[in-house]
Amino acid sequence: MNRSFLLVPCLFLAILPALLPAQTKPLQSDSTWHPVDQPTLEVRRTAGSIVIDGDLDDPGWRDAAVAKNFSETFPGDRTRPPVDIRVFVTYDDDNLYLAFRIFDDPASIRASLRDRDQIWQDDYAGIILDTYGDASWAYFIAANPLGVQGDTRISSSSGEDMSFDLVFESEGKITDRGYQVEMAVPFRSLRFPEQDVQNWRATFWITHPRQSLNTYSWAAINRDEQCWLCQNGFLRGIRGVRSGEKLELLPAFVASQSSRLRDAGDRNSGLAPFDLRSMRGELSLGLRYALTNSIFAEATLNPDFSQVESDATRIDVNTTFALFYPERRPFFQEGSNFYDTWISAVYTRTINDPLVATKLIGNAGANSFIYIGAWDEHSPVLLPFEERSAVVQDAGRSFSNIFRSRYDFGESSFVGLLVTDRRLTDGGSGSAFGADAMLLFLDNFRVKIQVMGSHTTEPDDSSMTASLGDMKFDGGAHTAAFDGESYYGLAYILGFERQSRTWNFDVTYRESGPTFRAANGFVTQNNRRQLSMSQSLTLYPEDSFFDVIRPGIDVGRVWNFDGVRKDEWIVPNLNLNLKGQTYVGGGYIFSNELFRNVQLRGIRRGWIYVNSNLFERFRFGFNYTAGRFVARSVQTPLLGSGKEFSFWTELKPTTQLIISAGVSYSDLYEPDGGNEIFSGYILRSRINYQFTRELFLRLVVQYNQFGRGLDIEPLLTYKLNPFSIFYIGVTSRYGDFGSFYKSSLRESPIILTQRQRQYFLKFQYLFQV
Repeated sequence: MNRSFLLVPCLFLAILPALLPAQTKPLQSDSTWHPVDQPTLEVRRTAGSIVIDGDLDDPGWRDAAVAKNFSETFPGDRTRPPVDIRVFVTYDDDNLYLAFRIFDDPASIRASLRDRDQIWQDDYAGIILDTYGDASWAYFIAANPLGVQGDTRISSSSGEDMSFDLVFESEGKITDRGYQVEMAVPFRSLRFPEQDVQNWRATFWITHPRQSLNTYSWAAINRDEQCWLCQNGFLRGIRGVRSGEKLELLPAFVASQSSRLRDAGDRNSGLAPFDLRSMRGELSLGLRYALTNSIFAEATLNPDFSQVESDATRIDVNTTFALFYPERRPFFQEGSNFYDTWISAVYTRTINDPLVATKLIGNAGANSFIYIGAWDEHSPVLLPFEERSAVVQDAGRSFSNIFRSRYDFGESSFVGLLVTDRRLTDGGSGSAFGADAMLLFLDNFRVKIQVMGSHTTEPDDSSMTASLGDMKFDGGAHTAAFDGESYYGLAYILGFERQSRTWNFDVTYRESGPTFRAANGFVTQNNRRQLSMSQSLTLYPEDSFFDVIRPGIDVGRVWNFDGVRKDEWIVPNLNLNLKGQTYVGGGYIFSNELFRNVQLRGIRRGWIYVNSNLFERFRFGFNYTAGRFVARSVQTPLLGSGKEFSFWTELKPTTQLIISAGVSYSDLYEPDGGNEIFSGYILRSRINYQFTRELFLRLVVQYNQFGRGLDIEPLLTYKLNPFSIFYIGVTSRYGDFGSFYKSSLRESPIILTQRQRQYFLKFQYLFQV
C-alpha cells in the first residue's frame, strides 16, 4: 500500500480520543434495578382521549401501563442504562397508543428533520412487536425526537426488511429534560390473530448514539442466544380489537415528457436541437384486499415502476459479471425478505416493465407465503457461464410466476419451498424449483441447506445473442446462442455455522451445475464448486477505547465440474468498533486464480477502511485497497498493480439540510511500472432540504468519468404517508464533453452538451375503505 496514504487514518485515530464527546453520566446506583428477562405488561383500555402532538398531558395517558427497568444491550451487556426511560402503553377501539419519555441532556440529543426511514443515525425510540407471539417475525415501529418515522419488518431467519412501510401517526418533542415521542398505531395497519384477547410478544427499544451506538431494551437480551425475538417480553390484556381494512385503493396519475438531442446532421439541416416528444399521461390503479386478518391480495394495473432516483453507478470496467442493483420499487420491496434465499433464485428487477402485476401474501403465525404474478412488456435475460455472464436486454414479453412458502418452528429454524417460472411469448421459458431449511440446535449451532433445480428452454432467435459468437458450455454440449435448446440444471448449498457471543465460525459448500439458470433470479456464474470456511472471535473489552475487537480469517477453494482448480484464497482480517462510533478494519488476501486458461499466481493485496459517526453534523468513511489484481478486460489476462479508493461524507449544517458526497476511483497498470490498463472515477452528490416532515427538495448530481456522462436530477416531493405521495422532477444527462486543448494564452473550458432530458410528475393517494 501507499505508505503516505496510510498516514491519514493513522492521524485520525491518534486524535480520536481527544475528539470524543463527554460520556453520559451514569445514574446513581439503585438497589432495585436489575435486568428483567421476558417482562410482562398488562395493558388497559384508555379512559380518555389522546391527541398525538408530542405532549403527554392528555387524560387518556392517566391510567396507561408503564414499562421501565430497561437494560443496556450495547456496549454494556445487561447493565443499567445511563439515562432513565419510561414507556406508556394504552389502546382504544382503533389504535395502540405508545408514549416514550427519555430523560437526557437536551444539548446532546441527535435529531434530524428528514424523510421517513432516514432516522437511523439519530436518537430514536420504538417498539418491536410480535403480534403472533411465535418469535418468527415482528414489526419494528419507531420515531426520532422530532417525530420522524422509521419502520422495518424483522424476521428471525432472514433478518430485517428495511423496505417495509406502515401507516401510523407520530409526533416528538425535545424538552428541557430530554425528549418524548407519542405514537398511535392503527390496528388496521397490523396483522394479528382473530381472537378476543391478544397476547403479544414485545420489547421497547431505544437507540442513544453518543460515544458509542448505545442501545437499550425493556426485555433484557442475552448475547449468547441466537433467537433474539424469543427473548421479548409480553403485552397482555388487549381486548376486542380487529385487524386490517378490507379494501385499500391506490390510484395514481403519471405524466412525463422526454427529449433527446438530434444527430449532428439533423441539427445542421435546420431542425430544432432537441427531438421533443409529446407529453404522456397515464392512470394506474393499485388495490389491496384483506381476505383474512393474515392473508391479503394485491394487484396493480398499468403501474409506473420507474425510479425517482437513479442507481448509484458502480465501476465495472474490470468485471466480467453483471452487477447487482437493489430493488427500489415498493410493490416488489414489500415481502422481499420471504424470497431472499442463499441461492439468488428471485431477483424482481427481472420483471422490468409490467403491464399488470399481482401479489398474494399470507402471515399466519409460523406459516407464511407469497405469490407474485406479472405480465412484463420488456423482459431481460441473464445468462450465467463459468467465467462471465451476459445479459439480453429485451427478449420480448413474458409472464412470470413466483411462489414462496415457509414454516418457522422452534427458535430461528424453518423449512421453505420456492418455485419460479417465466414464459416468453415469442418462445422460450425458464423455471426454478426447490426447498431450503435452517435448523438451530444447542442454542448456538445452525445447519443450512438449499437445493434448487432448473429447466431452461431457449428462444429460437440467435440474433439476441450475436455478441456471444460460437461460444459453448457444459463441455461443448450446448451453445451459448439462443437456438431453442432445452436442458435441466442443479444447484445446492450446505452449511454449518456457530454464532455466539464470542466464537463464530461458518463452513459452507455450494455447487452450481453448468446448465443451472434462474430465469427470475440473479445467478451470474455456474459450473462452479466452492468450499469456504470462516472463523472469528468477538471480544468486548470493558472500560476500553474499543467497544468490539473482532479478528477473523476466511479460506476457500473453487473447482469447476471438470475438477480443474479455478480459485483459492486465504484472507486474515481485523475489524474494530472504537469509541466515537468509529469503525476501523482491514485485511490481506493471498490468492491464486485460473482465468481464461491463464494461471495467475501471487495475487496479493491489502485493504483498510474507516467509517465514523463521531460528530452529529459530520460523518465520513473511506476504503482503500492496493496490490495485485487480475486484469480481466485485456485480450490475455495478466496480473497487474492497482488500487481502489472510495470516500463518502455527509454534512448536516442544519437540522433540515443534509449534504452527502462520494467518490470512487480505480486504476490498474501492467506489472513493474508498465502501461496503464485503465483508470477513472465516479463522483456522486446528494443534497436534501426538508421544509417540513412531508415536503422536501432533493438534488442528485453524478459524474462518471468512464462513460464521460453527467446526470442531474432535482426532485420535489410531498409525502403524506408512505403511500400517499406527490412528486415532480427532472432528469438531465450530459455527454460529449468536447476537447480540452491548450494554447499559449488560455485553456478552453470543458464543453457540456445536454443529450437527454425528461420532465415527470406523479400523484398517488391511498384510500382505505
